[in-house]
Amino acid sequence: MDQIMHGAPVDLSFRSLSRLTDAWTETPCSSLRPLKKNSERKYLSCSLRLSNNSITDLCDLHQTVCHFLAEPSHLAWLDLSFNKLSHIEQVLCELPGLRVLYLHGNSIYTLSEVDRLGVLPHLHSITLHGNPIEAYKTYRNRVISALPRLKTMDFGGVTQQERVLAKLWHQSNTRCRNSRKRLH
Repeated sequence: MDQIMHGAPVDLSFRSLSRLTDAWTETPCSSLRPLKKNSERKYLSCSLRLSNNSITDLCDLHQTVCHFLAEPSHLAWLDLSFNKLSHIEQVLCELPGLRVLYLHGNSIYTLSEVDRLGVLPHLHSITLHGNPIEAYKTYRNRVISALPRLKTMDFGGVTQQERVLAKLWHQSNTRCRNSRKRLH
């Protein structure tokens, strides 16, 4: 595990990929740290970069992670920034080891979809800026409320004051929704 955790990222950025399956025939970029492989020719890494492509959906994410990584369940860092994703898909919730998720610079427009990422027990850093959801007044409160274990959001630290405000926002919103339900 230690060797995997410290392996260089598998970098498939800037490949003009429109589908994740297109990545399967690509060789990852080499970096300062060389990528190491196991006997099955899978990479000893816990990081996958798929940024700056034209990916529109994540339907083959699980297969792609399994294709490249020796230990797919150890995926801790996933960079999907600057693609053409319009939704936070459920498949991201099937990555229990995920700690860092970059989704900035996409086309995500449904703020409530952030809520589903709350099931990721180790997610402590997320980027969502540069998406249409950033325009919502409640953007930061909603994300921090949905993901209470966040330490950083959009490359900035999450303060204790923001946590308190997000909790108050959530409680107030829950009360409003509950009272509206009773009226109907």
